[in-house]
Amino acid sequence: MEALIPVINKLQDVFNTVGADIIQLPQIAVVGTQSSGKSSVLESLVGRDLLPRGTGIVTRRPLILQLVHVEPGDARKIEDSGREGEEWGKFLHTKNKIYTDFDEIRQEIEAETERVSGNNKGISDEPIHLKIFSPHVVNLTLVDLPGITKVPVGDQPKDIEIQIRDLILKHISNPNCIILAVTAANTDMATSEALKVAREVDPDGRRTLAVVTKLDLMDAGTDAMDVLMGRVIPVKLGLIGVVNRSQLDINNKKSVADAIRDEHAFLQKKYPSLANRNGTKYLARTLNRLLMHHIRDCLPELKTRINVLAAQYQSLLSSYGEPVEDQSATLLQLITKFATEYCNTIEGTAKYIETAELCGGARICYIFHETFGRTLECVDPLGGLSTIDILTAIRNATGPRPSLFVPEVSFELLVKKQVKRLEEPSLRCVELVHEEMQRIIQHCSNYSTQELQRFPKLHEAIVEVVTSLLRKRLPITNEMVHNLVAIELAYINTKHPDFADACGVMNNNIEEQRRNRMRELPATVPRDKVPAAGPHSDQDGTGTWRGMLKKGEEGPGSGPGSPLKGAVNLLDVPVPVARKLSSREQRDCEVIERLIKSYFLIVRKNIQDSVPKAVMHFLVNHVKDSLQSELVGQLYKSGLLNDLLTESEDMAQRRKEAADMLQALQKASQVIAEIRETHLW
Repeated sequence: MEALIPVINKLQDVFNTVGADIIQLPQIAVVGTQSSGKSSVLESLVGRDLLPRGTGIVTRRPLILQLVHVEPGDARKIEDSGREGEEWGKFLHTKNKIYTDFDEIRQEIEAETERVSGNNKGISDEPIHLKIFSPHVVNLTLVDLPGITKVPVGDQPKDIEIQIRDLILKHISNPNCIILAVTAANTDMATSEALKVAREVDPDGRRTLAVVTKLDLMDAGTDAMDVLMGRVIPVKLGLIGVVNRSQLDINNKKSVADAIRDEHAFLQKKYPSLANRNGTKYLARTLNRLLMHHIRDCLPELKTRINVLAAQYQSLLSSYGEPVEDQSATLLQLITKFATEYCNTIEGTAKYIETAELCGGARICYIFHETFGRTLECVDPLGGLSTIDILTAIRNATGPRPSLFVPEVSFELLVKKQVKRLEEPSLRCVELVHEEMQRIIQHCSNYSTQELQRFPKLHEAIVEVVTSLLRKRLPITNEMVHNLVAIELAYINTKHPDFADACGVMNNNIEEQRRNRMRELPATVPRDKVPAAGPHSDQDGTGTWRGMLKKGEEGPGSGPGSPLKGAVNLLDVPVPVARKLSSREQRDCEVIERLIKSYFLIVRKNIQDSVPKAVMHFLVNHVKDSLQSELVGQLYKSGLLNDLLTESEDMAQRRKEAADMLQALQKASQVIAEIRETHLW
């Protein structure tokens, strides 16, 4: 069990080499208010003066302190190599420099704190790593955190309280962290800030150990018996009292060893029944025991976490790829892979399937059958045509002669106008498919061919080639779709089987309506005397040129006076006005409307079928078939190899960081495997 803590220290060293904090290792965080005695407790555990002293906030960066127990014999061996003394320290930021003078260690802590945090009493969450080797310490990993404060002092930030609180919570929120809550005995335990902040992240107190300092400074006539017995604030891991050195003792250079002897004497005198369960030595043994058991409980989850991260970093390193050796082969491989993934995305067989939205071929299908199809279905066959427009077209088609039948020219004129309306949504369909083909480029770059991120210039070149190919095919496809509509406009096939059937049904309906009207005539009127329907049967002048006269005007030659009096100006073009249509006019308009609708539906069906086929042939399939050859022809050139395969500036650095992290995780996995082999777990 005792060997578990050095194992954690070894894991800490492994991850310190890569400067990573991705694994939350078991440790002990020391929490307390300013001047509560945190530093004195830590120095008592180390047995040496090594922490900065002063007024106000002194600890302004987390200090990760690793205590490593070495045998006196091992220390003498190292002493033979030129180092004086049996205790020494090492900082992570000074690499392999050895400190045997603990005053130098304190000075280095102060200098490193000011280097990062400045000299204005500000704080930083970047930790200082210090390792102490000594035969007088037990194996522990402690984190000294800034003291809790309430009021900014000097030029400290106004939110210094919040900054310190967030920093403390960041460390003690780690479920693998034991919280050492330090509170002075001459304060009210019920108002302890250390216990309060510990309870926020550890409400059950399962990983909180309370330390009561300054037992010798309590008011005369009082003692801490109830507190030390756990009657005031119960803490599951226990509550241990210690006696610190006073400022006078520190000024007089009283050693930590002498202070521990005086502490033992004080406890024996003041709290004889509790002396063996309090004091610095008992605190050190308790922390060592708690940390060992905590490490044992955390190791299974720690092992799983390390294995998961190792797999993730292995995948990340693979995505960065190996350094390029054969440029020609690498370039050809990347081009081929991109072209394959682009085509697979269209076909729906890509390795990375989008789940958030439609992409590639699925979106093109949606454009054809949902967007384009529904748009065409929403086009009204008679949209934009009024009854007056149809009647005017019929009259214009008859010329100067009255017609007995509806002129076919008027039908062709009107139906072409309606068919022309199908061109705009058809061209919009081409545009939408073209946009999706552009989006596929980005999709392949982001998900399918991550290797392209290594070579930004190659990526830009591929995007440019594909974009240029799509740009060249766009006008060709648009021209074909335009021709599809033009073909329908070029010849109105009134002999189309579907149209002929519709005309037959319509003629039968018209004949049936005519017979019904004949049956409704009075019996006294001979059927051969029935006036013909149409503009010529209107005796009131509403269906003839007389109907165009204003009310009160007479026709030419009618009325007394000049023969031109009341004459119509024949050079004026009559403007159609809203009026009730004659039966023949109404019938003619209905005939034309039915013919237009019938023929329009036939053309719309043709366009709805032929436009997607044209887009697939002239745009989608052509790009799929020619993409590989186009990329190779444009990019696979010896003069472009060096430029295209130049890695991004940070890619080599990211590859190195990923490789170092993977190596660290693999070492950590080996360390944990050794624990299992030695039955320490």
